[in-house]
Amino acid sequence: MLTLKAARVLHVETGEFESPGLVTVDGDRITHTGGASADTGGEVIDLGDMTLLPGLMDMEVNLLMGGRGETLALSPVQDDPPLRMLRAVGNARRTLRAGFTTVRNLGLFVKTGGYLLDVALAKAIDAGWIDGPRIVPAGHAITPTGGHLDPTMFAAYAPGIMPLSLEEGIANGVDEVRKAVRYQIKHGARLIKVCASGGVMSHTGTPGAQHYSDEELRAIVDEAHRRGLKVAAHTHGAYAVRSAVEAGIDCIEHGFLLDDDTIALMAERGTFLVPTTALIDGMNLSHAAPVLKEKAAEIFPRAKTVVARAGKAGVRMALGTDAPAIPHGRGAQELIALVERGMTPLEALRAATVNAAELIDADDRGRVAEGLLADLIAVPGDPLEDVSVMADVRFVMKGGKVFRDERR
Repeated sequence: MLTLKAARVLHVETGEFESPGLVTVDGDRITHTGGASADTGGEVIDLGDMTLLPGLMDMEVNLLMGGRGETLALSPVQDDPPLRMLRAVGNARRTLRAGFTTVRNLGLFVKTGGYLLDVALAKAIDAGWIDGPRIVPAGHAITPTGGHLDPTMFAAYAPGIMPLSLEEGIANGVDEVRKAVRYQIKHGARLIKVCASGGVMSHTGTPGAQHYSDEELRAIVDEAHRRGLKVAAHTHGAYAVRSAVEAGIDCIEHGFLLDDDTIALMAERGTFLVPTTALIDGMNLSHAAPVLKEKAAEIFPRAKTVVARAGKAGVRMALGTDAPAIPHGRGAQELIALVERGMTPLEALRAATVNAAELIDADDRGRVAEGLLADLIAVPGDPLEDVSVMADVRFVMKGGKVFRDERR
């Protein structure tokens, strides 16, 4: 057993502090919280004047993309799966050390021969071979030919360059999308990612255009839900979001072009939104093609209004960075951006903890409470007064094991 001692513990579900903050851990679980700790006789880690809070969760990340040495346009056709996996090891470590102890890896869209690399990465982390967050893998994102998550999103490749198979997520028509979902589930996906509309960084089509038909969307949802998996949809346009919500999709990623009527429908249906709003300011477009810069200039200012309008309407939101759209290991930028867009610091922290835990149906994390996983982080100061302190994570524990300890 060991006891963590800090100036305070933040209970994100209530917004209340406990001072002093004492949390006792046995194995991978929290066994006691409160101002007085049971006498365990074990090790005491004194964190000093810091705030303890639950490990953060990123609901939109791709650890197999980005990182050192990657060239976005060329990497998909130059990097083989082993190299991509090795780069992901560094991305996973940086993400964990930034305080994110759980992530959803939302969909590979690169050539792998049908291998689900994020499933393999999750297994390696769970086995303790490498350091990283707990991963909820989606396998390959499912997209139609020429859709946003077809390789055409990277560059205007000529025909025959990097063709993807159905097993790698390219599926057209009801029969093919059903088969694609079944393939991902067979090989370890724990949720399904679908491309339901165009994207800002896609070379083909407008960002808001609906990509799959209503029948195809319903088929994808039917296959996933019958197997107990949720479906997340990359979707921007209001019409495409409405179709996705009416098809039963559980979570909308981005939603940059949402109108108020569609926001109201999401609130009514209980559909989650992962707004990925930090990338609006943080994405490096210096080397982007002119057409992509034009799209961003039109879409991003409108996207900045979504968080406030969705929050006012009662839409449930969870934090997602869309890393590497912002660099791996800098997920606190999304917390800061959520507050800039209208959330309170507590609401932003809930999006990264209790809300995210609800989205992935994980009742064993997201709070500092007895019986839950000992996924804990510590930051200096008071994150409810200044959420930017979340960019200065100095202590990270996942499952009772310390992965970062920079007390000073």
